[in-house]
Amino acid sequence: MDQKTSPRPLPRAQFLAERALATLNRFLHIEAVSGIVLLAAAAIALIWANSAFADSYHDFWHMPFSVGFGDFVFSQSLHFWINDGLMTVFFLVVGMEIRREIHEGALSKLDQAMLPVAAAAGGVVVPALIYLALNIDPARAHGWAVPTATDIAFAVGVLALLGRSIPGNIRVFLLALAIIDDVIAVLIIAFFYSGGLDPSGFMIAALGVLMVVALQRIGVGSAYIYILPGAVIWIGMLMTGAHPTLAGVVLGLMTPVWSTPMREHPVEVVSRIAEELRSRDAVSARDAHRLAQPLRQLRLAQREMLPPVVRVQTALHPWVAYGVMPLFALANAGVNLGGVDLFADGAQLVLFGVALALVAGKPIGVVAATWLMVQTGWCRLPPGVTWGGIVLVGMLAGIGFTMSIFIAMLAFADDNLLSAAKLGVLAGSTIAALIGLGWGFLYARRRLKSPL
Repeated sequence: MDQKTSPRPLPRAQFLAERALATLNRFLHIEAVSGIVLLAAAAIALIWANSAFADSYHDFWHMPFSVGFGDFVFSQSLHFWINDGLMTVFFLVVGMEIRREIHEGALSKLDQAMLPVAAAAGGVVVPALIYLALNIDPARAHGWAVPTATDIAFAVGVLALLGRSIPGNIRVFLLALAIIDDVIAVLIIAFFYSGGLDPSGFMIAALGVLMVVALQRIGVGSAYIYILPGAVIWIGMLMTGAHPTLAGVVLGLMTPVWSTPMREHPVEVVSRIAEELRSRDAVSARDAHRLAQPLRQLRLAQREMLPPVVRVQTALHPWVAYGVMPLFALANAGVNLGGVDLFADGAQLVLFGVALALVAGKPIGVVAATWLMVQTGWCRLPPGVTWGGIVLVGMLAGIGFTMSIFIAMLAFADDNLLSAAKLGVLAGSTIAALIGLGWGFLYARRRLKSPL
C-alpha cells in the first residue's frame, strides 16, 4: 500500500541551519567571490611580510612538516607541501577542465577551437617577446614564461563583476582561452622548467598510470580509490625531476567523461528502489539489514548520475577556490618590499618586464592573433562577440596571478629576482584587472545604447 506523507515542519534551529548552508553553498559557487578571496589572501601575505612580524611569515612557511611510516620519514617545509603537494589538486582540476573541453567544449571541434587556440598562442608569444626584449641577460631571460599565463579564477571573477550585460559568448571565449593558456603553461613547465630528468621516475609514474587504467577497466568509480595511484604518479614525477604537480594534470586528463556502465540507467535504479521502499515495511521498522542493499544501490546510482570528470571537478571546486589557491597566495605573495633591491642584478627590468608584458603584451597578442585569423578567413568571431569584447578578453587575460607566480618560483633561483618577478606579477595583474574592469563597464554601457 502506497504511503503518502505530507511535509513535516522542521525545528526552527534546523530550518535556519539548512537555509544558512544553502545560502553558503550558492555563495561558494559565485566565481567573483573566489577571486576576491584570492585577492584578500595575497593582500594579507603582503601586509604580513612587510609588518613587524615579517620574520614569522618566512619562518612559518619554512617550518618542517614530516610524513613517515616506520623507519621511513619524508620531511619537507610547509612551503613545499603547498606548492608541490596541494597545488597538485589545483592542476588536477585544470586537467579535468581540459578533458571536458576536449570532449564537449570549445576544444571538441577544430573549427571552434582554432580561434581561442590562436588567441592564446598570441597571448603567450607577445608577452614573452616583450619580456625578453627587456631582459636579454641569461639569468633574467629564464623568466620569459612568467607573464604568459592567465589566472582563470581571477579573470572570470572580474568578468563576473560586470554582470549579465556582457554577452555569454565572451565568457565562453575567455574560458576557452584561459584553459588553452593552462595547457601551454603546463607544457612550458614540463619542457622548460624541469631539471635533468631521471628515467627511473618515469617507470614509477607509468606504474601509477597503469593502476589508473586497470581500475577504470574493472569499473571502479569511487574517486577515493584513485588517490593511491595518483600518489604513485606524484612520487614518480618527483623522482624524475619534473615538477610533481604535473601528476595532477595526468590524472585529470585520464578522468572518464562517461559514467561507469550499469545494468540499469541510474535514474531507473532510483525510481525502482524508491517504489520498492514505498511498498516495504523495512523503512517504518528501520531494519538496517534489509535496507542496506537498496541503499547501497541508491548511493551507486546517485554517484553515476554524473560522469566522473564532472562529479569530481564539481566536488573539488570549492576546496581549490577557497582552500588551495588562497593558501598558495598566502604562502607565496608575501614579498618584503624593503628586502627587494630593484637596482641590483637587473631586478627592476624583471619587474617592469613582467608587468608590461601582462598589461600590454597579453591584450596585444590576443587581439592581434584573433584579428589575423579573422582577416585571413580561417575563423569568424563567435556570435554576439565584437572587437570590443575581444579587447576585453585580452585585457583580462593579463591577470596572471596564480600560474605566473608558480612559474616565477621555477624560473628564478635568485631570491631578489624572484621577489622582483612576484612584484611584477602582482602589479601587472592588478593593473590588468582594473583596466579590464574599466573597459568592461564602458563596453557594457556602449552595448546598452547600441545592442548591435
